[in-house]
Amino acid sequence: MAYNLAPMKGKVGEIADWLAKEFSSVRTGKASPILLDNVMVENYGSKTPVKFISSITVEDAKTLRITPWDKAVVGEIEKAIAAANLGLSTAPDQTGIRVIFPDLTAERRQTLMKVVNEKMEEARISLRKERERVWNDIQDKEKAKEISEDEKFRLKDEMQKIVDEGNASFDTLVDKKKIEIEG
Repeated sequence: MAYNLAPMKGKVGEIADWLAKEFSSVRTGKASPILLDNVMVENYGSKTPVKFISSITVEDAKTLRITPWDKAVVGEIEKAIAAANLGLSTAPDQTGIRVIFPDLTAERRQTLMKVVNEKMEEARISLRKERERVWNDIQDKEKAKEISEDEKFRLKDEMQKIVDEGNASFDTLVDKKKIEIEG
């Protein structure tokens, strides 16, 4: 019976996707609509993501423009952005709100790098746990005589290749984010 490593590959992909999503929420000095994805606005009695009640466009490298479909929610959007504590300033005008991204200080860059490294370590821990789970499963199958000892070691090598590929993809994500932060 052949052992299937496809679920492990899928899990490594999920961890990489999670890491990319976490990195997208780490604010650098560049304006990005993704940063507002988790901002929830009080809209007619319910909390709604700002992206569902307005259009968000990049005006320039340091500014986003939020144009709500209902002008009555401009104040609520402004409150929600302030409550999200993203370190952004807002400037309402007659058509919507400008969201201004301040320049990053050296201290803020260091803090962001710490966050990036913490998220990277969380991803590596998840990957190690998955590797440990699969390895234990392989060993159990070998003890139960479902796979041979040779097959066990071949699977261990394949499993390690998957782990190495996962770590390489994590490193690529971190390198991109570091360039963005230092940028």
